[in-house]
This record gives sequence, C-alpha cells and structure tokens, in this order.
Amino acid sequence: MIGAADIREWRGHAVVDEKGRRIGTLESVYVETVSDRPFFATVTVGVVSRRRLVFVPLDDAVLGPGYVRVAFPKALVKQAPSIDTDGVLPAEEEPAVFAHYGLPYAPGAGGERRLARR
Repeated sequence: MIGAADIREWRGHAVVDEKGRRIGTLESVYVETVSDRPFFATVTVGVVSRRRLVFVPLDDAVLGPGYVRVAFPKALVKQAPSIDTDGVLPAEEEPAVFAHYGLPYAPGAGGERRLARR
C-alpha cells in the first residue's frame, strides 16, 4: 500500500496505465475520510486549453522512477468522472467516481463524505 506521505512526493510526475502508457500528470490525492488512506488520485489530462482532472483509484498502484503506475487501462481512466483543474469533487458526485471503476460506495454513518483531498 502506498502511504499518504509517499504519494505526495509524486505530484507532478507521470501517471501511466498497467501497460506503461502515459495517462497524464498526478495532481492531487483523495484519501478515505475514515482511515486517511490514499484512495484516489486526480490526473491532469487534455490539451492546454481544455485540461481537466480525472479520478483513478490508487489500489495496486506502483511507484517507479518518475512515474506512478495504476492498475487501470488508459481508456477507462480518461473516461472517468472529472472536475475542472481548480475544482473540488462535490460530495454528491462521489458515488459516480466509485461506480465508474466498479467499486462499492457507502457514505459515513452520519452521511459524511467518503473522500477528502490532501
């Protein structure tokens, strides 16, 4: 498992898919609010005038020299829910991010958010 402190060091580095194809650049990390464990990364994709941040799970991610390799294909990641480059994921959109990757979603017992940006 990648620790929160470790993944912060990789901001600005390349994110590649399981076959080594470049997806984009690591922008930030979203952690689970209950455990503070890194759960999703946002990756900058698109052309300069139309950049956006897509979400990709960090489960089974591997750190390499100058890159983070995720366990999902480039095409799937590029089709993931996205936000503007200066945006934050709204709470009501969290379920869609999990659903895109077939991950179960359940808010906290009090209805609180599951993800927080670090």
